[in-house]
Amino acid sequence: MTSETALALPASPREHLSSPVTRSVLRIQHRMLTATREFLSGQGFTELLPPIIGPVTDPGARGAKQVDVDYYGHRYKLMTSAILYKQASLTAFDKIFCIAPNVRLEPLETANTSRHLAEFHQIDVEVANASRESIMSVAEGLVAAVVRGVVDHLPAELELLGRDAGAFADLLAGSFERRTHATAVADLHSLGHDQSPDAEIDWAGEALLSRKSSKPFFVTDYPKGSRGFYDRENEQLPGFLRNFDLIAPEGYGELCSGSERENGYATIVARMRETGENPAKYGWYLRMVRDGIPPSAGFGIGLERFTRYVAGLDSVWQASAYPKVPGVVLP
Repeated sequence: MTSETALALPASPREHLSSPVTRSVLRIQHRMLTATREFLSGQGFTELLPPIIGPVTDPGARGAKQVDVDYYGHRYKLMTSAILYKQASLTAFDKIFCIAPNVRLEPLETANTSRHLAEFHQIDVEVANASRESIMSVAEGLVAAVVRGVVDHLPAELELLGRDAGAFADLLAGSFERRTHATAVADLHSLGHDQSPDAEIDWAGEALLSRKSSKPFFVTDYPKGSRGFYDRENEQLPGFLRNFDLIAPEGYGELCSGSERENGYATIVARMRETGENPAKYGWYLRMVRDGIPPSAGFGIGLERFTRYVAGLDSVWQASAYPKVPGVVLP
């Protein structure tokens, strides 16, 4: 994998779509989606189609701006994540997943990180009455099943892309390491990286940790102020959250974020206010919470980032048929 530098975009959609590289990448992505649906359906999940617009969306996308749309005279949002709708959907089914587009106007500087898009797709999973540990096991099983599906069914596509299937040997051999956010911060300080202990691991820090590993690993227990109001606080460890990220190896960085969810009305309203959110904006969601939604845990995996890792790509835009790179006007 190359260092994080901008890879030149194709001159036109035709050039991109007709490229043998793009065709191989999209075949791999198709197999990944097939394997995702097979694995989750086999685990008893129901696939739902979440909304693309709504009166409110996830406020937790770091540094990214939301997009407003006029919905018959009302200000609605394009979804940045399905988190609120995933929780609400558990009033219908205990185990749900969805694969849906998200739009986040990322800061302009992310155009050069090789792993940010303004429009992307996310594999979202939510399970009623699940613990963080049980949902992490689902994420681990899903990643392994998807990678196995590509390695077994598309070796020629991996070879065309120059991706050594042997890079996945450790991933397929056993469970993923777990380390706390505090441990990750200490590791970064030992590497000379000035990571704040009170914030999410920054992008450069993620890449540093990622390059040291040969298979994905979890980072858990982020400090309370670093995440959204929906991540459950640890009752036994106040000030820390029952959440996690899944980091890909080889420098590819974050694949997935997840957590146990807050589901108590008073707690969620208090957390909203702590994070600077106006509870009045979340009327429909808070009404559902007040009437009762089950405790749950879930995660979201960025499909294009996951594809980038599996296919061994230099940049995440290569994993999209019609990429939207932050700040770049594209079809």
